[in-house]
Amino acid sequence: MEEQNRKVLKVSILLPCRNEEKFISTVIENIIHQDYDSSRIEFLIIDGMSDDGTRSVIEKYQKHFSFIHLVDNPNRTVPHALNLGIKNSTGEIIVRMDAHAVYPPNYISTLVYYLDKLGADNVGASVETLPVKDAYVSNSIAIAMSSPFGVGNATFRLVRKSSREYVEVDTVPFGCYRREVFDRIGLFDEDLTRNQDNEFNERLKMNGGKIYLIPYLKVQYFARDSYIKLFKMQFQYGYFGPLVDLKLKRPTRIRRYVPTIFVLSIILPLFLIPVDTRFGLVSAISLGLYILASAFFSLHELYRRKNISIFPFLAYAYLVSHISYGVGYITGVWDFLLKKKHLHKKVEVTLSR
Repeated sequence: MEEQNRKVLKVSILLPCRNEEKFISTVIENIIHQDYDSSRIEFLIIDGMSDDGTRSVIEKYQKHFSFIHLVDNPNRTVPHALNLGIKNSTGEIIVRMDAHAVYPPNYISTLVYYLDKLGADNVGASVETLPVKDAYVSNSIAIAMSSPFGVGNATFRLVRKSSREYVEVDTVPFGCYRREVFDRIGLFDEDLTRNQDNEFNERLKMNGGKIYLIPYLKVQYFARDSYIKLFKMQFQYGYFGPLVDLKLKRPTRIRRYVPTIFVLSIILPLFLIPVDTRFGLVSAISLGLYILASAFFSLHELYRRKNISIFPFLAYAYLVSHISYGVGYITGVWDFLLKKKHLHKKVEVTLSR
């Protein structure tokens, strides 16, 4: 029995959060009810100084579960929170989690199993994107964030049914890592308020790392519930895209450039109208082609889901997502590549145990 206990690796769960009063109880309950040996779990909630009721909820659980730890994150950014968690954790396995998600009871045990079985450096589950509430806007955003026209070929978001037990991929949501990975290639880049996962996983792959998706293991993720929130999120993802490319010294996935090309195909010809008014026609054609494509993919997706009634809302969600990402990327090019803006922080490689 002692021999078996020694083989159960200690897992450190890292949960960055800020003002997640609506969701934090669900995530904590998910962790409490994992089928992994609770004596081999430490749960670090790295809070960005929440000013709603998040901290009170966490503190109530701490009174009953000694493996729950609250870590302050005055910096308030996700990569800083993750690095704080890594430095203050003691597990051989690091599992990153998100407050806007629901996890099955076998989540940790399954990831740890495949991390060992595959000799992987990072493994993750597929994502089922759900609306926060049953409303047209929320439903349209959730569908947009889980369809090929909305997210390109992001494998972990598109898996519905798969006969494959595992698939090697470029990135996974959240992630389950061996601690030694951070010793080898460093921590998360704190310049990247968004896209820190993508940059880290690209860096991992560039250094010979293996990343696997476990399609049958599913996490339910709650999408943004308004077009304004969707715009802000996608703008930030686009904005930090050029900085990721700059840091990696190479372009990342092609799908990231498609919204930018779409936006440029509309904006650039408008500036050339004083030279030749026919350039206005180019913008109109680009926008028209996009509207046709959006209508086609919206109807296709909604017909499959038998929910045609939200057609205009889904088409608008696609438009908001693509324009915000494209405008964000163009802004990032201006700031990071042309104005040479940013901090170029170095992340530490040596970790406290």
